[in-house]
This record gives sequence, C-alpha cells and structure tokens, in this order.
Amino acid sequence: MAEAYKGVMAYSEDKENLLELLSKGREIADQLQAEVSAVLLGEKVEANVEELAAYGADKVYLVENPNLKGLLAEACAEALHAVVSQAKPEILLMSASKRGKELAPRLAERLGTGCVTECVALNVEEGQLRMKRIVLGGKVTSTHTIGGRPIIATIPPRMFEKKRVEGRKAEAVKVEAEISPSKVEIVEAKPKAVAGVRIEEAPVVVCGGRGLKQKEDFKLLEELAEVLGGQVGCTRPIAADRGWFTEWVGLSGKKVQPALYIAVGISGAIQHVAGIRGSKIVVSINKDPEAPIFADSDYGIVGDLYKVVPALTEALRKALKK
Repeated sequence: MAEAYKGVMAYSEDKENLLELLSKGREIADQLQAEVSAVLLGEKVEANVEELAAYGADKVYLVENPNLKGLLAEACAEALHAVVSQAKPEILLMSASKRGKELAPRLAERLGTGCVTECVALNVEEGQLRMKRIVLGGKVTSTHTIGGRPIIATIPPRMFEKKRVEGRKAEAVKVEAEISPSKVEIVEAKPKAVAGVRIEEAPVVVCGGRGLKQKEDFKLLEELAEVLGGQVGCTRPIAADRGWFTEWVGLSGKKVQPALYIAVGISGAIQHVAGIRGSKIVVSINKDPEAPIFADSDYGIVGDLYKVVPALTEALRKALKK
C-alpha cells in the first residue's frame, strides 16, 4: 500500500548528477519530514559515504554484482528493483541522462508505477509531489502527479544546484540482488574527445540566438567571450533550424550553470530558459524591450546587438586591461 512508502531516494550513474539529485531530494524530504537515501551500483562500488551525507543522504544503499559491469540498463533495473523493494521510498529521483532515459521506464514497468521524465521543477503541495515538464517544443509547461508508489521522476543534469552541508552522517546498507547475466556485451568504450573547456563547465557563457543575421556574426560573441575567459554557445533554432552548429544550449541540449551568462539576440523561449536556470547572473541584450528573456535576467540591455556587443567588448578590454 502507498502508506508503506516513505522517503526520497536518488540514483544516477554520474557522481555530479547524483549530488544534484541528493540536494534536491533533501529539500523535498525536509518538507515531507522523511529521510533521503542514495543508491550506488557496480561490479565493485567505492562509496564515499561522508560526501554523500554532506549533500543530504541519510542512508547509502550499495549493490555489488559482477553482472553490473558496464551498468547496462536491464542489470541496473534488476538491482534498483531489489533496492526499492527493500527500502520502499515514496519518491525516486533519477537522472535524465542517456542511460537514465533507458533505465527509468524499465524500472517503472517492473514496479508497476508511473514515471515522469525530463522534470524541470519539483514542488511539494499538500503533501503531494508535483512535477513540472516542458512540452510542445517549449511552448507549454505541464504539471503531473502520480498516484502509485514509488513516484519516479527523471531530472536533466545540472537542473538543480548542489548544496553541501558539513556535519551530516549517513549509514551504509549493502543489498543483495539477483542479477541475470546480460545478453549484451560492451566490447570497447572510448571517451569522447573534447577540445578546450566544455561549455557546461565554463565560468562564463556568451550565447547567440536568432537576432544574429549570419553565422559569421558569431565572431562578435567569440571576441566578447575571449575577453571574459568564457565559451560561446547558441540556441536550438540556430543549430537545429539554420544548421550553423551541431550543439545548442537549452533543455534538449546543453544545460549550463555559469557564474555569468550573456544572452545575445535571444527571445527567451521556455525551452532555452530551462537550460540556463542555474546561472548565477544573466545579462540579456535584445532590441525588443518586450522580449521574454528580460523576465529571467538580472540585467538587460535594450539595443542593437551589432552596436552593443562591440562596445561592451571594448569597454571590458579597457577595464580588464586585455
């Protein structure tokens, strides 16, 4: 019965994502007056219980099994099913990573419960978790609840901020799970080559939208980013519709949380704003004073980007002596 389920559990194969989920889970659990737990899976698990406790965990469930080598979806689903059956969390938060997208629906089917994917906001109202998603290409937000237990929600990486609190303690709990040998074998895995700093890790991001008339105009943004020691990105229409670049910043692309985010010629669609939600300071440059992006900005400049950006770059060069 639903009453038997209590607490918030977090799982991700990626350490940084797990810490983000734990931090959000701690916030939710405090409202529900419940505990938070983390799950670690693997052929061999190295658990830094103290670190997980600092980000909100009260318990850390460990599953070690040779059939978890490579963390393939079916094997992880069996392992998580064993953990959930034992711990009975009311809420299970998972990463909406490529692997998480495979795993969450498999687990939901095994548990006979619901799964809400790609959540951009989680709120507790009257003791019920409400999950918000962006749908219809970023034009609409929808809010969901799940009647069954556990509630499974997947969250895109870098959607929520990590919050560390020293002095917390957590208990490590080993779980024995029967895991079938996989029908799939990983023959080889190669890390993706990345030139320079990844945009997700850049302290400053300068991003261009449809206000830029041609691809060559991104040179203006590159000069500004160079002065600030940042990286250049673009919105989805620039990459997907115009085909100028292969990657973009937004909910369906790269999620960024820089100290400074500069939006140049960007209208401010919900899909894009969701991908920059964690930015500390947002500065927007747009000739339209009614552009939605200004509602999500700390500072706004209304003007022609072809005049504002070069002037801003030159002023910063002088101020920073570059």
